[in-house]
Amino acid sequence: MAYKIGVDVGGTFTDFLLAEDDGTAYIYKVLSTPKDPSIATIRGIEEMAKDRNMGTDEFLSQVTTIVHGTTVTTNATLTYRGAKTGLLTTEGVRDALEMRRGIREEQYNNRYENARPVVERYLRRPVKERLNYKGDVIAPLDEAWLRKEMEFLKSEGCEAVAICFMNSFANADHENKTAEIVREYLPEAFLSISSEILPAIRFYDRVSTTALNAYIGPVLDLYLGPKLGLLNKLSKYNFQGVLLIMASNGGVISPEVAMHIPGLTLLSGPAGGPVAGLAYAEGQGFPDVITCDMGGTSFDVALIKDKKPLTTTEGEIERLRISWPMLDVVTIGAGGGSIGWIDEVGLLRMGPQSAGADPGPACYDLGGEEPACSDADLVLGYLDPNFFAGGKMKLSVDKARKAIEEKVGKKLGMTAEEAAAGMYEVINVSMASAVREIAVKAGYDPRDFPLVTAGGAGPNHACQIALALSIPEILVPRESSIFCAAGMLRTDLKHDFVRTYPTVLGSLDVERFRKLYAEMKTEGDSMLEEEGIPEDRISYVLQLDLRYVRQFHEVSVQLSWDEANSGDLSAVAKRFHAAHDALYGYSLEDRNTPVELINMRLTAIGTTEKPDLPAQPYTGPDPSAAYKHDRSAYVPSVKAYQEVPVYDGFALTYGMRLASPCIIEQVNTTTFVTPEFDAIVDRLGTYTIYLKENEADVLARVLKDVEAA
Repeated sequence: MAYKIGVDVGGTFTDFLLAEDDGTAYIYKVLSTPKDPSIATIRGIEEMAKDRNMGTDEFLSQVTTIVHGTTVTTNATLTYRGAKTGLLTTEGVRDALEMRRGIREEQYNNRYENARPVVERYLRRPVKERLNYKGDVIAPLDEAWLRKEMEFLKSEGCEAVAICFMNSFANADHENKTAEIVREYLPEAFLSISSEILPAIRFYDRVSTTALNAYIGPVLDLYLGPKLGLLNKLSKYNFQGVLLIMASNGGVISPEVAMHIPGLTLLSGPAGGPVAGLAYAEGQGFPDVITCDMGGTSFDVALIKDKKPLTTTEGEIERLRISWPMLDVVTIGAGGGSIGWIDEVGLLRMGPQSAGADPGPACYDLGGEEPACSDADLVLGYLDPNFFAGGKMKLSVDKARKAIEEKVGKKLGMTAEEAAAGMYEVINVSMASAVREIAVKAGYDPRDFPLVTAGGAGPNHACQIALALSIPEILVPRESSIFCAAGMLRTDLKHDFVRTYPTVLGSLDVERFRKLYAEMKTEGDSMLEEEGIPEDRISYVLQLDLRYVRQFHEVSVQLSWDEANSGDLSAVAKRFHAAHDALYGYSLEDRNTPVELINMRLTAIGTTEKPDLPAQPYTGPDPSAAYKHDRSAYVPSVKAYQEVPVYDGFALTYGMRLASPCIIEQVNTTTFVTPEFDAIVDRLGTYTIYLKENEADVLARVLKDVEAA
């Protein structure tokens, strides 16, 4: 038997999906270990081995692939616990990290403070050199000056160095020579070179990305590297398979690439969600979907249109700019561990503070005293205190009620139950706002998308989120509690490349255009070849960042190899006009406004083998075989507790229909279906929850295979 494992390290839980050759999948979940996340990863693997009566060595010898999403770099950035980093940059611009783009980001906030740079000012060292925008030398690199600055950085004990010069995207010579000198003085330091990792226009974006990449480099190397990290621990257990790391662009990369450009992993955890969401939505023929994942700490939302997740090159973490392509995921601090509190004007708030895994919500009975979302869900009857994590973890209703009553209820003049209902409503409103944001900012109406809901806490809140936005349909995958881990096993290798070539399309130098794309293709082929991908499994996506002349922001438009090789971009310009109109509501095509090219992009994709999603046989509409018992639960529409039937999620099979209100329990998640909806199980075991007035259409779609047979 050969196995594949997807691992998603979260703030509260570490999730695993173990897939066998035939597509059979098993869910595992262990508490995260924030001080060393690899401990939780190894614990989960040990649990899998134990369940199969194997030693860890024997089990790992049968594992062909581990795909790992990590929050190590994310947490290091959020907590400012990265490496001591020096920055070498062109004289006169060392304060760009603080000046940012020079605009007031919160116009009416007189107390607004910019994000703290990851490099202290005294470690940002000016270098005498200058290039113009074409890459021509205005002032040569002053090597004597540079060596003096390197003596200073060495004396300060810098563990990492970032190099970012003005206009180096057009000529990397000065940065390359600087890198040679840095290695003379600090051979063990992590080195981040802007012309190597992001050769693109816009200085602040480039210097921020380069500095952040340096700042987290030693952190990821310590966690992942072959000396003391995860690679070392896996090798001790005889792991001979392939370890892949989830990247923020929705693809996977080798550990070597991740350690060379650690910034690619900064938002890797949530990136698996949209990939999984699309797989389950395609099971019912949906090309468009909104995915949301509510874990223990955060709530992540992404939008997929025409089977393609939205991406951005203007990502941020803690308001620090990252300009690599990444999935456009909106994240807010709303999870099962989000703490309820009363603000200075007496309003109930939820999060972003989280109880985390240690000590966790009060109901965990591990010393936590703050009332969290999970405490409210327990008091409201949605969670079974004796079945949390399949009974492996007992929850304390008394501790949850006490925390809610003392920290929220008494301050608002409410009972514990009333306060819990308020906490439930407030966090639902926050999550609905995040879903609305990602749809509206892309020019879409959330009512036109089904909501794929996941995470250990998400399905408990899905119906209320959908009602707030008038979304008619919800899909809850059977593997929803380990959603991102499931997505990681369905992800391809991806490498993004960019070249800046500013020109009006009508003045395009075709030979230069072809040469730049050929360079990027060669780089992509080389990286995928090193990762063991054969030529017949390599494909490419080509894009151009275009704008109208004198605009500031670009729109990315795809093109074919034929268009790239011919240099005839007339059809590309037409697609740009249409995309601009869809995004901003107008096009300047009829005015013959020139279209300007800024960046050329290429994504090299190595297709990986993916586990099947096994289909179930049709078993009829009667769910009585899955019925467990009734439980008293709070029903928001009537603002009262009612006896609600509870079903065993793993006993529900294709075709079973559930009348609302009801609760569906699994080992690692619980789904609450409110009275406005009913539910049916599709052939993949996904719970399809729909507004009652849409029943005929939903049943026709979900049961089409049965009717065809």
